[in-house]
Amino acid sequence: MIYTKTGDHGTTSLVGGSRVNKDDHRVEAYGTVDELNSHIGLLAEMIRPLQGGYYDELKAVQHNLFTLQTLLATEDAAIYGRLPQLPEEEVEMLERQIDTITDQLPKLQNFVIAGGNLAGAQCHVARTVCRRAERRVVTLAREAVEESGNQAVRQSTDVILRYLNRLSDYLFVLGRRLVVMEGKEEDLYIS
Repeated sequence: MIYTKTGDHGTTSLVGGSRVNKDDHRVEAYGTVDELNSHIGLLAEMIRPLQGGYYDELKAVQHNLFTLQTLLATEDAAIYGRLPQLPEEEVEMLERQIDTITDQLPKLQNFVIAGGNLAGAQCHVARTVCRRAERRVVTLAREAVEESGNQAVRQSTDVILRYLNRLSDYLFVLGRRLVVMEGKEEDLYIS
């Protein structure tokens, strides 16, 4: 059954079963990552026919975001420690992908205005949602460490923040690359 009716009064369950308000910082954080995951899913389907391996990269990102969502939906430190964690190597992988894509782009001397083509615009939508997710995790991390002092949670949250930060950069350069691959001009802000 898809509906449980347990959330009808504005609360939801976290991993481990504790209930919180649906506007709790933890729910805001994993909910925003969920929104990001959906935007990346749309982007992946938009670019599936293209060459370059970007579809597979985006599908891997979606899997990583599910890991993040699970971690963010867990407040019980004992359960948290038993969950799959996001390895630091995933941050490094994004950095390598950013460097590879950047090497294929013209040097940027102006701000980029979102657009250029549909996929490029969708990259920017995902990028801005990613930045919001990052802000929500910053709030959650500060709150969680102040309440529990759990350094394992803090260490994992640091990796989550680095991953989201690099992911927004990846989405930025990918948006540029998708416009260039289609032979279109980037829309630049020139003051």
